Amino acid sequence: MTAPASARTSADLIRAEEPVLAHNYHPLPVVVARAEGTWVEDVEGRRYLDMLAGYSALNFGHRHPALIEAAHRQLDQLTLTSRAFHNDKLAEFAERLAELTGLDMVLPMNTGAEAVESGIKVARKWAYDVKGVPADQATIVVAAENFHGRTTTIVSFSTDETARAGFGPFTPGFRIVPYNDLAALEAAVDETTAAVLIEPIQGEAGVIIPDAGYLAGVRELTRRKGCLFIADEIQSGLGRTGRTLAVEHEGVVPDVLLLGKALGGGIVPVSAVVANREVLGVLRPGEHGSTFGGNPLAAAVGTAVVELLETGEFQRRATELGVVLRDGLTELVGKGVVGFRSRGLWAGVDVDPAIGTGREISERLMREGVLAKDTHGSTIRLAPPLTITADELRSALGTLEKVLTQGA
Repeated sequence: MTAPASARTSADLIRAEEPVLAHNYHPLPVVVARAEGTWVEDVEGRRYLDMLAGYSALNFGHRHPALIEAAHRQLDQLTLTSRAFHNDKLAEFAERLAELTGLDMVLPMNTGAEAVESGIKVARKWAYDVKGVPADQATIVVAAENFHGRTTTIVSFSTDETARAGFGPFTPGFRIVPYNDLAALEAAVDETTAAVLIEPIQGEAGVIIPDAGYLAGVRELTRRKGCLFIADEIQSGLGRTGRTLAVEHEGVVPDVLLLGKALGGGIVPVSAVVANREVLGVLRPGEHGSTFGGNPLAAAVGTAVVELLETGEFQRRATELGVVLRDGLTELVGKGVVGFRSRGLWAGVDVDPAIGTGREISERLMREGVLAKDTHGSTIRLAPPLTITADELRSALGTLEKVLTQGA
């Protein structure tokens, strides 16, 4: 008989996963059992400072009281109707999310990849119905080194061979250009282009921040060429960079905004496509849908997330603590760090390969009580909950210095 999880060690539980879970992840060898705020605890009671925050899904920390209260309250009332019926939570969620983003229509979905897939469908439908692109000829221009998800359509325009190899044939209709290159983008856009789809900051690539003026240039180019600007803010949005949206750093309003991760408050998966009526209005009943998209539990939690962001507190915290993060990483350059990129409470840190790979550095941090994750090669990403304190952040940076200077 298998022992109950509460009686099993981390090693027991990791071994138990091996034969029954698909090996599509390579997690760090820590088994989290409890969490609160910026801290998690494993099954043996060891505590770790969370410097990853679920890839920005936990922007408000683990089990934020306002979000937990909203979820509990809704669990006692109604969890799912499907969109076959109306529910009493969805309108408020859509209204407040639209107002927060400065757009006016919301398509609720569940995961980030669903939001991207939905945005692609909407852009193509708009291209045929509004722009007049001939049937089945619409193209979408994307950036190299992107990460928008792992569905078959999305990996069709990935340049990461790990994500692509073995999953063809691939979906046509995409053109890939270098990121942060307006000239290449302009050359790729033509009369068939439905949209330009980019991350305002490329997260999985290593928190790659484009040059000042790039996002504004994308906005100007797409307006001039008569195509849509789709901003994938699934990781960069909802307070992470010190603004509600990363595009706000350049005063840009895209035609279509993709949101996810933090929109569910770390409780339930919630994503959304947000746009103006002339774009999202192209959808008609039966053309797109989701059984769980817009469910009352998700809408209640999503509304509570919007309420937190409406205060501006988390955007301010990300800005102020982002200075602590940047200054601390600057001090580590030459001490094992060869470079970094940061905006708000988000950083990609390039470690001297002679010291270790990103995976090895993450494992060393874990052994010292800090959780982070690698991206590629010797780069690690830092994205703590926006509720982290300055002292906790400095402690994490001190631990990073320790593992870089003292080795394994």
